[in-house]
Amino acid sequence: MRPSATAIRHLLPVLLAVVALLQACRLDDELFNPERIDAYLLDAYPDERELDDLPTQDYAVPPHLIHPFTYTSYAEGEQATIYAFYLGNVDSIGVDTVIMYCHGNRGHMDYYWNRAKLLTHIGGAFRYGVLMIDYRGFGMSTGSPSEEGLYADVAGGLSWLHEHGLTEDRLVMYGYSLGSAPATKLTAEPRGMRAKKLILEAPFANAEVMVQDATGLALPGSYFTSLEINNAEEIRSVHAPFCWIHGIDDDFLNIDTHGEVVYANHPGPMKEAHRIAGAQHNDVPKAMGYGTYATMLADFIRRP
Repeated sequence: MRPSATAIRHLLPVLLAVVALLQACRLDDELFNPERIDAYLLDAYPDERELDDLPTQDYAVPPHLIHPFTYTSYAEGEQATIYAFYLGNVDSIGVDTVIMYCHGNRGHMDYYWNRAKLLTHIGGAFRYGVLMIDYRGFGMSTGSPSEEGLYADVAGGLSWLHEHGLTEDRLVMYGYSLGSAPATKLTAEPRGMRAKKLILEAPFANAEVMVQDATGLALPGSYFTSLEINNAEEIRSVHAPFCWIHGIDDDFLNIDTHGEVVYANHPGPMKEAHRIAGAQHNDVPKAMGYGTYATMLADFIRRP
């Protein structure tokens, strides 16, 4: 039986209120979860961080190979000062392979410091340089987080590497979680150098899928977010060798609705998948074992 016009009139204010409430619960707040800080503490950071059991003695970074710097990034009329760390010898960027590491949606670089340290030791200590930045609004970087800001800020880091001698045949893009967006976008549509290889850990397919997974409602994603990030489509334009890593038990970005879609859409033929049993969203290296994780990445990077 169809509801009467009177019933619809009575229900309409309730429905509008529900939609308004849902819109207030913006997905943007989940994707961008930064924390402002006054200084970077790196190994001395006392609070929770990812991979907090990484053996310090095995993955130490000597102070002379930690190079902090800033640069200016412009996006949508906003100028931001971006804070960054280059791990490795700046003077050898002209001959080294470098990993541009795009971190996740939480906190700042101190929170992901152990991940950057781990990357410096894949294939042997400091075989590869690593650049990590804080996107605008994260850590000490100024400005407000935005989708275009992500792309502009990472592109600025790539420009810095190019100015110091890096060429695209030695550039590896690595995107983790939120970082999969700029890593994929700038590999598909480079603003300067095109990466030689792409690595994505726990990537998301697009904002629309995140909405459906989070709400279970058949409502347009625009009700919940203004973001247009779409890794599942961008990856179709990536012809660089692709390494995908995802925890089977990921409870934030479901492996089936997110990671598998991104992997399937890469045109290949050079791609590899690593579905990690027992791993959730932020503990893939720990679940694999740090040595196994490092060897897997080193093998991918070295492969012609």
